[in-house]
Amino acid sequence: MAIYDQAIQSTAVLVALFVCLAPTTIGGLLSAIGIAGMDRMVQRNVLAMSGRAIEAAGDASTLLLDKTGTITYGNRMASQFIPVTGVTGTELAAAALRSSLADETPEGRSIVELAESRYALPPPDLTGAELVPFSAQTRMSGVDLDGRQIRKGAADSVRRWVTEAGGSIPDDLAPIVERIAQGGGTPLVVADGPTVLGVIQLKDTVKPGMTERFRQLRDMGIRTVMITGDNPLTAKAIAAEAGVDDFLAEATPEEKLALIRREQRGGHMVAMTGDGTNDAPALAQADVGLAMNTGTQAAKEAGNMVDLDSNPTKLIEVVEVAKQLLITRGSLTTFSIANDVAKYFAIIPAMFVVVYPRLRVLNITHLSNPHTAIVAAVIYNALIIPALIPLALRGVKFRPLDGAAILRRNGLIYGVGGIIAPFIFIKLFDLILTALGLH
Repeated sequence: MAIYDQAIQSTAVLVALFVCLAPTTIGGLLSAIGIAGMDRMVQRNVLAMSGRAIEAAGDASTLLLDKTGTITYGNRMASQFIPVTGVTGTELAAAALRSSLADETPEGRSIVELAESRYALPPPDLTGAELVPFSAQTRMSGVDLDGRQIRKGAADSVRRWVTEAGGSIPDDLAPIVERIAQGGGTPLVVADGPTVLGVIQLKDTVKPGMTERFRQLRDMGIRTVMITGDNPLTAKAIAAEAGVDDFLAEATPEEKLALIRREQRGGHMVAMTGDGTNDAPALAQADVGLAMNTGTQAAKEAGNMVDLDSNPTKLIEVVEVAKQLLITRGSLTTFSIANDVAKYFAIIPAMFVVVYPRLRVLNITHLSNPHTAIVAAVIYNALIIPALIPLALRGVKFRPLDGAAILRRNGLIYGVGGIIAPFIFIKLFDLILTALGLH
């Protein structure tokens, strides 16, 4: 009977020792960290299709951001009609008015308002007119009416269209377009068949605080690329004002896709936003595709996240939330590893000092005996995980630092903390048990 009781006691000791020394801390926290990350996404009205999508957002090193609505307010307004030589302002405004009456975009409505207010032009009769909608391929829109083909659009596209129609390009068109573009405006060239009439100047405004946001992203090692349909000069001016690292001007769906693939071949994780059917290939190719809820079904199916608020700027917040999740996981993993290693050095010398007397020198906390050492470690194990769960749910505070700085910070706070905590608390519990005579 005594032998049986001793065997039971030895088994209990071995089980307790295994529980103490097994790396249980991070295993108990990983699920809490993942749930908290998904919850923070939901709080921002972002639906992630998988946990892997959130992790990819945290690893993103290249952000593709649309200029309109993300970097700028997206309310480009017509501010001026600039006719070419031989054309009056009224003629240009009348053609721009006809080409924009069916244009329901803010830019189109602003052109109509400017033409009607500045030149007192009455709304034209569009009976029998054939409307030509804007497309990413032609980068023009307009109307066919009474044998006339009126178009407005990007300078290069209209130049090509006029040339193919047998027309010529006025000498003063290029300086007008360049002057508007260098000032950060968007030039829209207007043509009536093979005749270029002039340029509509659109002006947009960079959102306040974007420069600081991009600086923080740069500090984190994230490269930002502005995607725009504007010409290179306008894109360059807006990019410099906003503080982005690079830009892709006159972007087509094919060029977006090619840019993503180039970045990925260079070893970068790419995140982008989109809402249209023509964005679907790029959203599917990107590591993180944030689709707008107001976008097309194709875009939402291609992306791995959906923003219910349809706010393109949300991509920056998504990356920050995902970074916080990865930083929290890394911090608590560092603490867990250091904590488990420290537990070995805290209780193993006390456990085997009788068998190996030389281990006494490693018993730096001078634990009383093997039994109290094990019980103290069991109590510590039982308390440390619940104590860390609130931190796992709240998340380690996010700071826009690069990887090396985050690693140093984690090592100092959570690595050193993980080493010190077991020695302090196991010794404290050992003293309490000894004082209570439980040894």
